[in-house]
Amino acid sequence: MEANLDKRALYSLSYGLYLVSSRKGDKLNGQVANAVMQVTADPVSIAVCLHKDNLTTECIRDSGVFSVSVLEEDVPMTFIGTFGFKCGRDIDKFRNCSHEIGVTGAPLVLDHTIALIEARVINEVEIFTHVMFFGEVVASRVIKEARALTYAHYHEVKKGKSPKNAPTFTLNEVR
Repeated sequence: MEANLDKRALYSLSYGLYLVSSRKGDKLNGQVANAVMQVTADPVSIAVCLHKDNLTTECIRDSGVFSVSVLEEDVPMTFIGTFGFKCGRDIDKFRNCSHEIGVTGAPLVLDHTIALIEARVINEVEIFTHVMFFGEVVASRVIKEARALTYAHYHEVKKGKSPKNAPTFTLNEVR
């Protein structure tokens, strides 16, 4: 059975852009992700979906914790480039950004962040090339009032591209 798949339809789904971070021992790592969502309200839980090959996935599996930094709309493209297009196996992504260690032990990126969420992993599900981590939220706070960066703003205004390990399609990839 061959599917009738117009990938442009997927572009109409709305997303934010976030930094998902974790640690493996003393090694901190984080990456840009758009597949983040609240799953339940009581208890509060969230889900993040990351490529199986990413270092952040390895860190979350090792530590059992992750954080989400909600990015502001005004975040510079160079900042997104560090966390979205460079590998933590090659560079220390946290070297030039303001961060702290949260109550879970996960790193919390403070630069260009409007809110922080920390979670402990309660389950994970492998989905083809990706892993979805479900986490119970153990801490959260607002850093500042600003507009959250959306995937649409990233593509349409900032003219950003998607890395090869992103779980989503863009119009640029189907033209």
